[in-house]
Amino acid sequence: MDVGKVSIYEAAQNGDFELVKWIVEYSRASLNEFAKGHRTALHFAAMSGNLEMFRYLTERCGLDPLCGDEELVTPWDIARENGHAEIDKYLEDRYGHRYEDFYRNPIRSGFFPDPSICRIGDDYYMVNSSFVFFPCIPISHSRDLINWEIIGHAITDPKWAGLDELEGGRGYWAPDISYYNGKFYIAATYRLNDTGPVYRRQMVVSSDKPQGPYSKPVFIDEDGIDPGLFNDDDGRRYMLLNRGARIFELDKTGTRKISDATLLYYGSNKRAPEGPHIYKKDGYYYLLQAEGGTGPGHRVTVARSRELMGVYEPCPYNPIMRQDDPDALIQRCGHGDLVETQDGRWYMVYLCGRKIGDGYSFLGRETALDPVTWTEDGWPIVNGLRGPSCMQIKPFPEKDMYESCSALQSADPLAKAHNDRAISPCGLPFDYMTTRSFNKGDIKYICDDPANCDGKSLKDRQTFVIHASVYPLSDINSRNIVLRRQTDFSFDYSVIMDIPELMDEQFAGITGYYDENTFFEFGLTNRDGKNVLYSREHIGTEDRITYGCEVPVKVKAVYLKMETEYIKRVLSYGFIFDESSESGCSNSKLTIFSTLSNVYYLCDEGYDKGKRFTGALVGMYAVGGIDNNLYVSFHTPTYTERK
Repeated sequence: MDVGKVSIYEAAQNGDFELVKWIVEYSRASLNEFAKGHRTALHFAAMSGNLEMFRYLTERCGLDPLCGDEELVTPWDIARENGHAEIDKYLEDRYGHRYEDFYRNPIRSGFFPDPSICRIGDDYYMVNSSFVFFPCIPISHSRDLINWEIIGHAITDPKWAGLDELEGGRGYWAPDISYYNGKFYIAATYRLNDTGPVYRRQMVVSSDKPQGPYSKPVFIDEDGIDPGLFNDDDGRRYMLLNRGARIFELDKTGTRKISDATLLYYGSNKRAPEGPHIYKKDGYYYLLQAEGGTGPGHRVTVARSRELMGVYEPCPYNPIMRQDDPDALIQRCGHGDLVETQDGRWYMVYLCGRKIGDGYSFLGRETALDPVTWTEDGWPIVNGLRGPSCMQIKPFPEKDMYESCSALQSADPLAKAHNDRAISPCGLPFDYMTTRSFNKGDIKYICDDPANCDGKSLKDRQTFVIHASVYPLSDINSRNIVLRRQTDFSFDYSVIMDIPELMDEQFAGITGYYDENTFFEFGLTNRDGKNVLYSREHIGTEDRITYGCEVPVKVKAVYLKMETEYIKRVLSYGFIFDESSESGCSNSKLTIFSTLSNVYYLCDEGYDKGKRFTGALVGMYAVGGIDNNLYVSFHTPTYTERK
């Protein structure tokens, strides 16, 4: 058959089943290749709606209906979008679940790295690294392993945080959460600057409530990173650390080292072994490790021994989690932690990263989830050794997502389900954080109950009042930058800012922020006694500053907005003369101030200085200079994903 230049992708999209079969069975076409956009032939077959061809490519050729393209769109998504009910019904029968019974990875998008998980009854708790951001170490809760909400933090007292002198990327690394004798324990590495003589210490806190408050941090002076707490059946307690997996015994309080560290096993890959966890099952001690570094070679491996201090045998199926497709969107999968469900199934949470453009992971290291099965010879296998899933059956498809935090609501009014206005003891909403800790009174958060806001001004519903920092955002001594995670590649962020009484070298507005080395500002400053709009990109030692129009005297507030499409940010504004005009700041009435065409610097890979392990954030700032009696009010901060 003369197929000319027709590819299998064109033939599949056209529904030409005979031509598709000929290309598969007689041509030199390879089905392990991808079309533009990282799509397989099955993506194109889903467009055609030809069920017979779709089944052939699935069953005879082994193409995966749940394989995601460069935007994690699957063939099943395409069939659904195009209304191809026969393919939809075929896939429901094939998997034994409805389309709605599936979840998508990552389960926690944005800056949620280094996950650790534990279960108590029907409730799951997870912690993630927070580095130099305060409050420290977010604690999240779920009842279905998919829908998570922050319910507290391990450290909420600024006097206990110890972040003041630390450079970006230092602070609290790779926390571990566990439950022992009626208490929750959180351990983490406290990573200091490279000035020595001590670079790393291990921190432990405890509480009888998962959301806290937690005890004052206790520090254990043992070098290493990624502490994993293990409680053996005999009641003895241990901490594991890298390099490889070293172990030492703790006292009953989990806060004092009572033995020297001993190497259990260095690892299977032999490169950057870290993140050790031990689990006891069926007479074996299973040792889980992350290896290969946090880049493309990241992976999870496992080994086991009949005795805790015995010789560990590596799993013949290692690595049990790794992304082998260099062009897939979900990459650098590793740093895992296992959890057993209440009905005896197993899952693993692990970190991953999604890169766009020229390889920029703006959202940082995120958290993914995949099922674990145990082989007949007793080894854990993650997602059938297929690497990270894009689309996966929910662990509890029958559960309502709104059950997530119901168990905690009655016990603690701070843990309100599905309310981003739940307040941390430090005074911030759970979704917000600051660079290092702030002094009491420097940030005030005011929130009216939305149910009681009828007839009230929009800006009276949610307000941050920020006492301006003496230092600029580029200084590690800068404080009072109020931030939240960027959780989408495309989104809008906006606030209404009252016009402050600015002096020279004072600034206030909204920011796209990574660390003190790379960020941009958009807002107001004072030049020659007049308030003017400005934007600034700060990249290492370089500042790119643009000044704009003068703010009219009668203006009461300014509406600031950033519109994000992947690497591009459009900065717009609108003047508000009185409360009746504040709701009139629609896009049609906004003025574009500037367009930042490539904010590559807001990610791990965007600049080479220091430790870059976090992710892009957005928020509000105020800089007061030497005269820091400046207070700035920001109303109704709004983050909206762009569809």
